[in-house]
Amino acid sequence: MLTTFVIAPERPDHPEVAALLAELDRYLASLYPPEANHILDLHALAAPEVSFYAARLDGRMAGCAAVRRQSGEAATQGEAYGEVKRMMVRPDCRGRGIGASLLRTLERRLREQRIGLALLETGRTQHEAVRLYEAAGYRPREAFGGYPDNGLSAFYAKRLDLSAQGEAAA
Repeated sequence: MLTTFVIAPERPDHPEVAALLAELDRYLASLYPPEANHILDLHALAAPEVSFYAARLDGRMAGCAAVRRQSGEAATQGEAYGEVKRMMVRPDCRGRGIGASLLRTLERRLREQRIGLALLETGRTQHEAVRLYEAAGYRPREAFGGYPDNGLSAFYAKRLDLSAQGEAAA
């Protein structure tokens, strides 16, 4: 049976999305102490500077991801950036390219907004996430956005090509 997935903008307070985010929160709470989980709640995800997407696999909620546009800061030498947030693919839906497609969707949204820098913070023990980000061209960097460099987090950056082709550059 062929399975297909679709990625589209979604409201973060949609009941299926809220359930998926609650699943993500439980997972993160099982890995890290509360002060090490830097989670945007449903209200923050609905802010105008956030673009939120959901992935559905054969109509079923399979994953989600958001990107938050941020002003420049000292850690980015004043350059505005997009921060990848709330990225998750349900374990039983993994291995189908959903995570990579969600990430490309976020990057495309940043390019549309003429933002050429994507940053993210993830947990060092989230090996699948780290592999996904590194395979997509994200490279380690120093802490940003006021995150503490607590030894639990890994910070990544990717430069996005804003030329007419719009494809990601390393």
